[in-house]
Formats: sequence, C-alpha cells, structure tokens
Amino acid sequence: MVREKVTVSTRTLQWKCVESRVDNKRLCYGRFILSPLIKGQADTIGIAMRRALLGEIEGTCITRAKSEKIPHEYSTIVGIQESVHEILMNLKEIVLRSNLYGTCGAFICARGPGYVTAQDIISPPSVEIVDNTQHIARLTEPIDLCIGLQIERNRGYRYSIKRPNNFQDGSYPIDAVFMPVRNANHSIHSYGNGNERQEILFLEIWTNGSLTPKEALHEASRNLIDLFIPFLHAKKKLYI
Repeated sequence: MVREKVTVSTRTLQWKCVESRVDNKRLCYGRFILSPLIKGQADTIGIAMRRALLGEIEGTCITRAKSEKIPHEYSTIVGIQESVHEILMNLKEIVLRSNLYGTCGAFICARGPGYVTAQDIISPPSVEIVDNTQHIARLTEPIDLCIGLQIERNRGYRYSIKRPNNFQDGSYPIDAVFMPVRNANHSIHSYGNGNERQEILFLEIWTNGSLTPKEALHEASRNLIDLFIPFLHAKKKLYI
C-alpha cells in the first residue's frame, strides 16, 4: 500500500494520487485528489468523472462460447463437475487485457482428470489473461474438454440474447461486462471562510486489474475531453 500526506495548494490547480494498493490480481484501488476548486466545481467534475469511469472506458471479455458436444446451456456432461451454465458463468468472470479492435477467437482444449483454469485459454498475443488461476471447470474423468471462444473489446454492459438457433450449433452467448472499473466514488472537502471557500475533490477508483486506477483516470479524462471537443470547434453563429 502506498499513502501520501494530503497537501493543498492555494495557487495552481493540481491532482495527486494519495493512496494506491493492489488487493489481488483482480482488485486494484486508488484514491486521488484535485484542488483547489471553487465552490460547486468539485461536484461538477466528480459526477462527470464517475460516469465516465463506469461507462466510457473500454474493456475486454469473453462474449461467446462454442462446443458442438453440448446439447443445451443447462445440460450436464459426464466427467465434468460443473454444469454447462456454471462453466459459462466462470468464463464470464475471466479478466482480460488487450489492445483489440473488435473481436478475435480463442479456444480451450484440456484433458482430464484435473482442473481447467484461465491458464488453459489459448489466445492471440494481443490478449493477456490478468489472473491465470481463475477457475473454469473440474474434469473428474479422462475426457477432453474443447471450447471455442469469442473475445471482444467494447464498453459498458451487454446482455446476451438467447436465441434457439444459437444452441443448435453449440454456440452460447455470454453476458458481457466490458467495464474495467468496478466502482468509483467521489467526495468533497470544503475549507476557507466566506467568499474565499474552496473545495478539494476526492476520487476513489476500484478496477478489475486489467487497468490500474491511474490508467482508468487518464482514459476517462481523455474520453470526457473528446466529448467536448466538437463544442470547442463549433462555428459561431449570428442570430438576428
């Protein structure tokens, strides 16, 4: 854990990381301050940053699994402890880091008995598995488990639409949680007297390990700036 003493400047607007820690491979925390701000600015920035952190940052996850030997999502397979549904839920939890544009393929091919983990995923060099120990399935007998995967980079959350024709070819969509930021909070500390009151903005960020909180803060800030650029370049219009 890294902690720094909070100091407040009365001249130049500046930001600083005052706390940083890695709880595990899939949970990172960072606490940042921005100051000095005049009354009202901290809330304006804090609300916008929280929305950008949770909704505007791209992430990578598994969005589809395919295996022709699986009859339907809620079936069980002899020699595998988990049901098909449980395996799909475990695949949903796999944390990935990538510089993808769009989608790519990957696959799992494991032989039992033994445990199948994220380490058994064979993916392109552009995709990195954050935690190789994440559990997928347990094979209790000497059988082969082969699953094709679709990996996608996007933003936000996408609920998978279950269609009957998907199951006929052994293809199963997975709910996609692309958001690398697990949670974000902001708080405000006011100081000073009368008309000279100023504010300090505190931002707390938790990520899934595919980005550090500092990287998430930078990307969210850049995305917010990009959204406002059209207003900066808008032509002035004369109204009569």
